[in-house]
Amino acid sequence: MPPKFNPEIKVMYLRCPNGEVSATSARAFKISLLGLSPNKIGDDIAKATSDWKGLWTTVKLTIQNRQAQAEVVPPASALVIKALGEPPRDRKKQKINIRHSENISFNETVDIAQQMRQRSFELSRTTEELLGTAQPAGCSVDGHHPHDITEDTNSGAVECPAN
Repeated sequence: MPPKFNPEIKVMYLRCPNGEVSATSARAFKISLLGLSPNKIGDDIAKATSDWKGLWTTVKLTIQNRQAQAEVVPPASALVIKALGEPPRDRKKQKINIRHSENISFNETVDIAQQMRQRSFELSRTTEELLGTAQPAGCSVDGHHPHDITEDTNSGAVECPAN
């Protein structure tokens, strides 16, 4: 019997804790309905998220013809924390709600906003979104509080790129 040909593309988004693969039972129900092996999908996710150890990320699974491709779609918080250059944390030893006291430059914030460009409309608004994300993380931007930089961009004291 020839293999089934299904040209339909299905897209699934999964949250991945700390660049690790979650339990097989957590994703088995969704994935086995599509005729895929949860263990193989777990291996694909582990390969895709190997650079994001210690950070929560979102994985986009594109499934076509019973073949899955995993692609990392990192949230703004993961991009900011990765730009700080901290070593990966072990979630069993270090608890959540960690304050980051490092400094990030405004140019790095604009570079991160350009990476997120496809998910937002304007680059200046995406930069302000990242500044708002840096605020609860506890990091500073160019030695100042992120809220102060946001106020400066709104008033025009700091030039934020348009595109």
